[in-house]
Amino acid sequence: MTDRTVLTLTGADRVDFLQGLVTNDVTRTDTAIVYAALLTPQGKYIADFFVIPQNDRLLIDVATSHAPTLAQRLSMYRLRADVQIDASSISVARGTGTAPDTALPDPRHPDLGWRDYSGQAKSDATDWDALRVQYLIPQTGMELTPDTYILEAGFERLHGIDFKKGCYVGQEIAARMKHKTELKKGLRRVRVEGQATPGDVITSNDRPAGTLHTVSGDHAIAYLRFDRTDAMQTKSASLHLAD
Repeated sequence: MTDRTVLTLTGADRVDFLQGLVTNDVTRTDTAIVYAALLTPQGKYIADFFVIPQNDRLLIDVATSHAPTLAQRLSMYRLRADVQIDASSISVARGTGTAPDTALPDPRHPDLGWRDYSGQAKSDATDWDALRVQYLIPQTGMELTPDTYILEAGFERLHGIDFKKGCYVGQEIAARMKHKTELKKGLRRVRVEGQATPGDVITSNDRPAGTLHTVSGDHAIAYLRFDRTDAMQTKSASLHLAD
């Protein structure tokens, strides 16, 4: 995979440092990959990534487009912690077929297969857009943008947030959305009749209703207002909730 960068975190404070910043419990990396995000203090998305244990370091598998921003933000919070943050040449492979012995399961959904950091495995020919649409999996830069609140993007369902782990950046906003409000917007899978393009504006009875994102065949991921899901359309397609 050429669209992923692996950062390394070394130093005695690496786990405690990351634990106080990101949405998930990274103390669990001794047994599995952890999926997590770094948020702004206002609770909005900066980057999503996988955290992987490896001997005396943590690997952070992040979209290459977001790696510089993530590294910069982590460095900003480092202060006097014994943590070093570096880019690496480690390659990422993923697939849904038979997993290599060195692979780890993708924690977001059982059908998302495996991820491998050994440098020995090769990615397979899985149609990842089709799989993401089928299971409503958001992608960095597509459904996940700087305006995203991660609960609206389904992070709880994707095992990307832990509400019991304690404080982290943006935690207050995420907790309030979980416990004190009912989500009025979010990602939904839709069936498409007609021609649809990612980025198309969705209307419902001539009112703004959301935005179309990843399209695969006659289905797509859409960000919607939940009170405006009838008579949905774009400029050249009709949309219907698929689930």
